[in-house]
Amino acid sequence: MKLQSFTMHHHLACLLLFSAPLVPFVMSTPENFLQCLSLHSENATAISKLVYTPINSSYSSVLDITIQNLRFLTPSAPKPLLIVTPLHVSHVQAAITCSQRYGLQMRIRSGGHDYEGLSYLSKVPFVIMDMVNLRFIAVDVEDETAWVQSGATVGELYYRIAEKSKTLGFPAGVCPTVGVGGHFSGGGYGTMLRKYGLAVDNVIDAQLVNAQGRLLDRESMGEDLFWAIRGGGGGSFGVVVSWKVKLVPVPSTVTVFTLLRTLEQHATKLVHQWQLIGNEIPNDLFMRVILQSSNSGPNGTRTMEASFNTLYLGGVDALLEVTRSSFPELNVTRQDCTEMSWIESILYFAGFSGEPLEVLLNRSSNTKLYFKHKSDYVKEPIPKSGLEGMWERFFEEDVGVAQMIWNHYGGRMSEISESALPFPHRAGVLYKIQHLTSWTDGGDEVASKHVSWIRSFYSYMAPYVSKSPREAYINYRDLDIGTNNVKGDTGYKQASAWGKKYFKNNFDRLVRVKTAVDRGNFFRHEQSIPPFSF
Repeated sequence: MKLQSFTMHHHLACLLLFSAPLVPFVMSTPENFLQCLSLHSENATAISKLVYTPINSSYSSVLDITIQNLRFLTPSAPKPLLIVTPLHVSHVQAAITCSQRYGLQMRIRSGGHDYEGLSYLSKVPFVIMDMVNLRFIAVDVEDETAWVQSGATVGELYYRIAEKSKTLGFPAGVCPTVGVGGHFSGGGYGTMLRKYGLAVDNVIDAQLVNAQGRLLDRESMGEDLFWAIRGGGGGSFGVVVSWKVKLVPVPSTVTVFTLLRTLEQHATKLVHQWQLIGNEIPNDLFMRVILQSSNSGPNGTRTMEASFNTLYLGGVDALLEVTRSSFPELNVTRQDCTEMSWIESILYFAGFSGEPLEVLLNRSSNTKLYFKHKSDYVKEPIPKSGLEGMWERFFEEDVGVAQMIWNHYGGRMSEISESALPFPHRAGVLYKIQHLTSWTDGGDEVASKHVSWIRSFYSYMAPYVSKSPREAYINYRDLDIGTNNVKGDTGYKQASAWGKKYFKNNFDRLVRVKTAVDRGNFFRHEQSIPPFSF
């Protein structure tokens, strides 16, 4: 086991004790917290340079740079009393110790993509553990594995794999700035989910610092906790410092295409047909549908656009055989398709076609938006009348604001038991929907309009999606479906209102694991797993 790069030697040195009394945090004396960090860190001299308070000139830039949702990048948004950017495991352990001593909540941020901002917002005094400096990646081509720290982005992981191999990849997400820590914690999926499942279906070890400050690996944490951190959502069980992943084989040549069809080009019929082919197409084919309205109808009228955004793990000839037999109505031609390497397909799906691979190393998005997103799972094809009702509602929203992304399931996703990991959305799911609204103008009135629209649209969709529970994806976090009490005294019944939607029957096992490893509920937020004791 290659753990040297991940400072495993801290394990014995930092079994921290919590006999110190709880000390109320005084905002005017953050130096007390700094002293506590120095006391409990191995590299005490460096720690002061890794902590930012509101009086630091860099505080705002460090806080804001990875906040992706402009709804939460406002003067009135709650701000942390401190931001800790650990360089070593001992800094993580010290921050946990000192946060508990001073009664501060901890928010853990890898890439800042939490849809509700829970990795950097809290209604009570809090500290952010920003994992930005813990992003080392070690790729072992011979063993076909990699260790990746939680502060790395999926783009950085892809880049480091491609540096070493043209025929290995990893089945994580299409957005390169997403942090590995949050992405893996909720499951994580991308263009190879039908071939290889979720990102966490391919995690084989991890290092976690628990509420007692102990550094644990898979063996020492035990299989229950290792199960829980692979899909149970971030911020509930501890701070995962690093993950060991099994890399997957990819062909030297893959093929992509994106075909756009409007209502006038029979988009409704094509979208309806797309729903029916998910269980028939080979696992090597990923074809998602992106739906949005536009003014590209006759004489500039409103219409719907359906973009069939596709990756095939193989060459164009084999792809054309598949589309002709499985989806001839789409009429895919050789001219529509482009052959490329797997890593080039990562750039293609991220919107960076033709740019150098180094663009994957950028940690912050060039364009930030205001947004509110939601999710659904579909188990029966939606009839054409249901689709037409969607289009009518899209036309009530501003052009370019609303979008849906539909992803086929099936393939490997159907082969894995829904209790194998906390992520339960497996066999029986035809496809997943991500509902999106995003806009560029600020103001509460504008936000209220768009948020109201997506909530209304979500209500319209109820008859067509999963029921009892209406399932949702934890990484598309949505506080509309239920929240905990921020003070931490949430009961099982209250938490299960949202927990069963994300995890179905796996929620009960997650609560048992939480009770065993963090009965005091130190790691908590508005949708964290509660212990039974509360």
